[in-house]
Amino acid sequence: MMPRSRQLLITLAWLSLAACSSNPVVQDSAPRKGFDAHAVPDADVREEPRSQYGNPTHYEVFGKRYYVLESSNNFAQNGIASWYGTKFHGKRTSSGEPYDMYAMTAAHKTLPLPTYVRVTNLENQRQIVVKVNDRGPFVGDRIIDLSYTAAIKLDMTTKGTAKVRIEALLPGDPDLHGAKQTQTIKAEQLPSIVASGEARVFVQVGAFSDSNNAVRMERRLREQGFVTVVRNGSEDGRNIYRVRIGPLPDEAAFDSTMMRLRELDYADAHLALE
Repeated sequence: MMPRSRQLLITLAWLSLAACSSNPVVQDSAPRKGFDAHAVPDADVREEPRSQYGNPTHYEVFGKRYYVLESSNNFAQNGIASWYGTKFHGKRTSSGEPYDMYAMTAAHKTLPLPTYVRVTNLENQRQIVVKVNDRGPFVGDRIIDLSYTAAIKLDMTTKGTAKVRIEALLPGDPDLHGAKQTQTIKAEQLPSIVASGEARVFVQVGAFSDSNNAVRMERRLREQGFVTVVRNGSEDGRNIYRVRIGPLPDEAAFDSTMMRLRELDYADAHLALE
């Protein structure tokens, strides 16, 4: 159990960001003129201890429960990115760090704090690397809130949002400055995979270094009517327990499973193959 004071601090930080993410981007604003965002380098991917704040097992915002991932290994996700600027500059983030709109940072609902991610703007293929040190966004189908500088570098501030792909990065990744290869693929590739029969199709809902967390998630999914499996593997000398639904027989089963998971707020569910 967390001390009550710490619990309250984290809750207030989330609610503050939630209030930010609930307002249209146009209510926020860009910083002073003359600032050259493109001169700011990407975040430097390095080893950091798990933040003391912002990493509970789960938390609730606006009546929805979110489960913080134990590990960011092999994490990848497609969705909508937004950004936040002067309105929250200098305010405390969920990790305890002050929000700096001039830095290469971001907010995510379930990734461990901190996590470094590559963000690709799928509309223009621009890429950046940011440090996730905050929680959010808690609106619609948005998966990540970017700092003003990060958004400028992706050329998305005028529109306010963009379709993106995010991929977690670790220090020492062999392709740290290029497209990272993960054990998941894009859902658009599913038809050809199903047709060829080259792999079995699953939906991965969570990955944990603690087997107890995996068991709890699997039990919860089974209670909700899903057929689940837990795959135990090793990464960087650590055991990783992946909770998956499947195998799924076809595209229709994959689509319906993903739709139901989104309705149940499993925002980080994604395609996985075996």
